[in-house]
Amino acid sequence: MRSINLLAIWTLLLSFIIMPGCGGGGGGAPAQPPTLTSLAVTPANSSQDIGSSIHFTATATFSNGTTQNVTTLATWTSSAPAVATVSDANGAKGTVTAVAAGSSLITASFGGLTGSTTVTASPSGTPANVMAVSVNGGLCSAGSYLNKPCVSVTVCNPDLSVCQTVNDVLLDTGSYGLRVFRQAISNLALPAVASGAGSLTSCVQFADGSSLWGPVATAAVKLGNEPPIPIPIQVIDSSFGSLPLPCANADPTPVSSGFSGILGVGVLTEDCGPGCVVSANNGVYYRCTGTTCVGTTVPLADQVQNPVARLPVDNNGLIVQLPSVPLGVGAPSVDGSVIFGVGTRSNNTPSQPAVFPTDANGDTRTIFNGVNTIGFFDTGSNGLFFPNADPAVLPVCASPNQEWYCPPATRALFATNVGIGGTPTNTVGFNISNFLTLTGSPNNVFRDIGGPSTFGFDWGLPFFLGRSVYFGIEQKNSTIGTGPYMAY
Repeated sequence: MRSINLLAIWTLLLSFIIMPGCGGGGGGAPAQPPTLTSLAVTPANSSQDIGSSIHFTATATFSNGTTQNVTTLATWTSSAPAVATVSDANGAKGTVTAVAAGSSLITASFGGLTGSTTVTASPSGTPANVMAVSVNGGLCSAGSYLNKPCVSVTVCNPDLSVCQTVNDVLLDTGSYGLRVFRQAISNLALPAVASGAGSLTSCVQFADGSSLWGPVATAAVKLGNEPPIPIPIQVIDSSFGSLPLPCANADPTPVSSGFSGILGVGVLTEDCGPGCVVSANNGVYYRCTGTTCVGTTVPLADQVQNPVARLPVDNNGLIVQLPSVPLGVGAPSVDGSVIFGVGTRSNNTPSQPAVFPTDANGDTRTIFNGVNTIGFFDTGSNGLFFPNADPAVLPVCASPNQEWYCPPATRALFATNVGIGGTPTNTVGFNISNFLTLTGSPNNVFRDIGGPSTFGFDWGLPFFLGRSVYFGIEQKNSTIGTGPYMAY
């Protein structure tokens, strides 16, 4: 890389100072030298293999619109030298070396200004857009409930000064945004998102009747080996303010909820969308001043964000890949992957799946036993839950397990998925076995457990076992279509 001649720069600046005015006559004031207006560091938000070195560049922009490479003139620092070092030595200035897994802010200082970028270090051979998923495995808490897909998410203060890696986070394709219990990130100081003179607070309700309550704060969130992204998240805290009626029974702790947080990565960008921009009675967002909380409107930018939609490159969707388990037997645990992006890299190129456009809520249609109802694909549900079952074929279990089916023998069933607009259609075969028989074994992961539903056909975690399932985020293009869609 070419170094900059310091003497030449000073000679250039001096020429601006002493150059006489041009044109006839008047002896006007000498032209003023350009002033430094900004400093940028590139490459922006990069990822590096541990042990590798990359040369970063500092570029100064002046008031007259010109730019200058000032890499060798700047002073270079790293916010986390244990993760990534940056050389400030002559002849090697701006050389960043990845040391250990994590993220660091690389800063160049010149002429009284600073420019920064984030570097993410990861083990060699691990693609930046891959995040591990463990179903009842090592990323889950001990004693987790059946068919629980867990991921690990790193949450940081916005300036990356302090980070906390949180395990036991539920992977949920049926919701949107990151929600983490305060107990899991107690060492962070996340700035609150304001709502007027109060704090913006969120109440999210789920189909199983549970709910989560807590303030919205800004955090830098890191998924897999992707660069950290600054987004609003929900800090789950049932003691914050006063609970509104929809969240009157909000889960107070990770133990009561069964997880440390939820990573919502469905097909929508925000958790509420335009409806919460115009209506204060949305039942999702509240302005809390002291202990008083009232419904409020909230702009899209302040709503809890789907972090996948904010990634710098792999932001148009994701793929969930999980191995299958034996029918009627199950497995103790399985490990799989979430791959961010659809057609953005060589490892997420689609293989001609059936693509189902969804509606504005992320739903398709499913026909079962001749009845057409809403259908949705939800890793956060631990079974296949559907209405209109024949009780002679699928009797429910005896109390207290009546939320599950207990047929005397494994049933082979079929349902047809339909995209919004009527196409495409695809008939899916699935099985339901006796819940009590299955759970009497030491295994935790099953593809043939299910129960009755009153809110549509919920293609839960069993559907994902043995498949690659795609989710296309709304208004984003990919090689298989424009979101929102799901595909398999």
